[in-house]
Parts: sequence; C-alpha cells; structure tokens
Amino acid sequence: MSNHGKIFIPDHEYKERVARAAKILQREKLDAMIVNSNEADYANARYFSGFWPLFERSGVAISASGDAALMVGPESREFAADRSRLEKIFVLKEYRESADPAYPELKADTYQDVFHAIGVNGKKLRIGVASYLDTSVVIMEGIKAAFPEAEIVRADHIMVELRSIKSVNEINCLREGYRIAELATQQVIKEIQPGMTELQMVGVAERVVYEQGAEYEGLPMYVFSEASTRHAISRSSYRKFQKGDIVQLNLSAKIDGYSAAIGYPIVLGKLEGKRRDVVMFGLEAHKWTQQQVKSGVPASQIAENFYKYYVDNGYKDNFVYGPLHGTGMIEVEAPWVETTSDYALKPNMTFQIDTFISTDTFGVRWEKGIAVTEDGCDVLSPEIGKLYELEFRSVYKELHADRETGC
Repeated sequence: MSNHGKIFIPDHEYKERVARAAKILQREKLDAMIVNSNEADYANARYFSGFWPLFERSGVAISASGDAALMVGPESREFAADRSRLEKIFVLKEYRESADPAYPELKADTYQDVFHAIGVNGKKLRIGVASYLDTSVVIMEGIKAAFPEAEIVRADHIMVELRSIKSVNEINCLREGYRIAELATQQVIKEIQPGMTELQMVGVAERVVYEQGAEYEGLPMYVFSEASTRHAISRSSYRKFQKGDIVQLNLSAKIDGYSAAIGYPIVLGKLEGKRRDVVMFGLEAHKWTQQQVKSGVPASQIAENFYKYYVDNGYKDNFVYGPLHGTGMIEVEAPWVETTSDYALKPNMTFQIDTFISTDTFGVRWEKGIAVTEDGCDVLSPEIGKLYELEFRSVYKELHADRETGC
C-alpha cells in the first residue's frame, strides 16, 4: 500500500539530499550533522528521511562520507520502519514524548551506536546541530554526554542552503497544495453565511482539503472575522458572522510534506469608506511586491522598498511585517525577506508574498505562493487579486444563493 499520494518526492531525491548535505559537511569541516524535528516543525528530519513524527520527536544523523540514519522515540519504531526512506533506524530515549516516560525495560540505542553505524568514530569530533531552536535540552544533553570531547556547532545555515532552492518535484508538491487550498477557499465562499461561526468554515475547508487528496492541512487553517483579523497569528473561534463583516481566510494543504497556503479577505456585504481603502491598499502592496521579484535582486532591497511603499502611501502606522517569507515544507520557513537580509534571490527559491496590514479595529492579509525565475516569478497558486463582496438574499436561507463579487 502506498504511503503517498499521486504527487510526491521520489526515493532517489532523498538519497540526493543526503549526498548534497555530506558535501557541505566536508566544506564546513564537520564530521557529522544532527538535525532534529518534532510534530509541529518536522521539516529537517523529514527532508532526509520522509518520516513525520507523532507525539515523539525524531532526528537524522548524517556523516561527511554520505551515510545517514533516522533516530526516533521508543513508541515510533514500527511507524518509522514503515515510513522512513532511510534504512538505518535507531531508537533513542532522548526522542521520547514530553510526558517523559522512563521505559525501564527498554534497552535503547545510543548516539555512539548511531555514529558508529554511519561510519563516524573517534572522540574529538566536530558535530553540527541544525534545527537548533527545535533541539530539546534533553537531546542536546544527550549529544554532549555521548561525545564530551566533541566541538558542537550550530548548523542551521546548512539546512537553509539545502532547502531554499527547490527541485521540480518540490515545486510540483507545492503547486498541488495551492490548487487544493484554492478549492477549499472557494467552497468556504460558497457556503459562508451570517449566523455561522468561524470554526464551522474551518470545517468546510478541512473537508475539501482531505477529499482532494492532501495528507494534512498545510498550517492550522484559520478563518477570522472583524476584530480578530488584526491578529497576525491566532486561532478561529465560535464567533458568529454578521452582515458587513470583513472575514479573513487563510487555508492550506500539505502534499508529501510540502505546505501550501493562500489567504485573502472577503466581505459579507459591501465594503466602503476607509475600510475599503485599507483593504485595497493591501492588495496594491501585494501586487507591487510581486513586480519586484526576480533572480539577482537583493532581498534587503525589496524589504526596504516595501516599507517605504507603506510610508509613502500614508500607511506607516499600519505596517506589521513583510513583504515575503520562504515557504516549502513549513508554510513559514527561512529565508525571510527583511531589511537585514544578506542574500540575493535565486531561481527556484519559493516564497509567500504575505502582505499584512492592520488597523485598530481590523486587518487583512493577501497571500500566495511564488517561485523565483530569472526574469520574475512563477505564481504557484491560483492568482489572487479580487475582493469578494458577498450579497445575501436571506441571512439564514438559500445557503447556495448567488453572490455578487466585486473588484
């Protein structure tokens, strides 16, 4: 039975990733690298192994000679054996779940066992640890105890280098995710009614995402309305929609580990006055950003000019962040596009154009996915650029009544 859908990362690509990582380790004069993941931020370990942990953590150890092994917690042995693209799998207590069971009867593997299996021996090793923010204290203490004479260095930049430029297969996974996310969005637009709740609409989107073949949501999907649209990060609630509400949709789908999300506002009625000005400025800033993207452009230049665009148009106080962030296995991942960025865009880097603008009473986000090209960008998601203004013949009847769409 297949463990993936119709669009996926093939086995040979996982082997190529390990080989590329090994070359970087040689360049960095590292004997080995350990990457660690958890259920929420699974990317680095899954990038090499295809394994997505549940409850427990996971890690991958890679040698400079190009061998690799998956490390999992005591309850994930069989799960990992069924799903891992890496043949060598070890069970370490350091990767146990946060309830902290002792497993007194278990004879667990050790980091020394793992390193020996991938051909790394000796005491005075130089070990890179990536996923630094996701490496628990228990895991780090375990590594240090296993190799007390080793030099342990932060190696997140290696993973950024490996994951920033996407393969054809990676882009295909993202493109399929965006397709599904847009179908979910359109279904929400079709079914939403005053009197329904934000969480009900999340349920509508989830149904479509799974029916269309996604393995999971690309991120915890949210539907916000009115005051909660000011939240850059939040969760949907039991709030009931009212006529005239601004509703923010950010819906997503995950395809073989790749997380695609789109976002835009809709209005349950007609939008006028200052509120309309703010929403439409956000859309114009979104379009402006897309025009700046092409290979060779310094990321910091885009960020600096984006902020200036807000200031010059009188929206300095409404600026929150921007204008792009990396996307791939995790919907928000490195590299960010910020005024402090020190790199230039390259072909097949993938980003979310994420245009957020907030006021004291509401906010909106226009968001879609792109891949950088030599002369611009390839829009991976269905193009956004229309403000949906929905008209209802009856508040509680005719759930599928015709709606009029605006700009």
